[in-house]
Amino acid sequence: MSDQAEITRSTDDSKARLRLWLRLLGVTRKIEGELRDRLRREHSTTLPRFDVMSALNRHRDGLRMSELSGVLKVSNGNVTGIVDRLAEEGLVERVPVPGDRRAMMARLTARGQEVFAGQAAEHEAWIDRFFAGMGAAEARNMAARLKELAEALETKGDKG
Repeated sequence: MSDQAEITRSTDDSKARLRLWLRLLGVTRKIEGELRDRLRREHSTTLPRFDVMSALNRHRDGLRMSELSGVLKVSNGNVTGIVDRLAEEGLVERVPVPGDRRAMMARLTARGQEVFAGQAAEHEAWIDRFFAGMGAAEARNMAARLKELAEALETKGDKG
């Protein structure tokens, strides 16, 4: 292959990857916007509140605020305000961390688990409808490829 052909191929590959990124970004923004709107309209909640409840649902014993922030990849301040409001509504409780009198953990209450279960079921149904044109095997393959990309980016950091 000539140098010019290699440059053209490289440029074409680069443009294809750029188009892929822009499509991923556009689809992500569209779906996220739809989820935010539906959560607000149908459950009087927000996506960040849903995310906090989802994380706490996966960690039934609770999480320290710093752990919750780490799981969600947001600041402690963002999480604290959300947890405060969820606690006021009786959906989350703060419990002392064994062996550390100053630290508190957040966990879903029984009512919080019940409310979240309803939200999560609808959330899953919405996502299922968004991707209805894609078969299960295709979805699994795409998810696996995106996981590989995420892992590669994680190990590469900003060195790439």
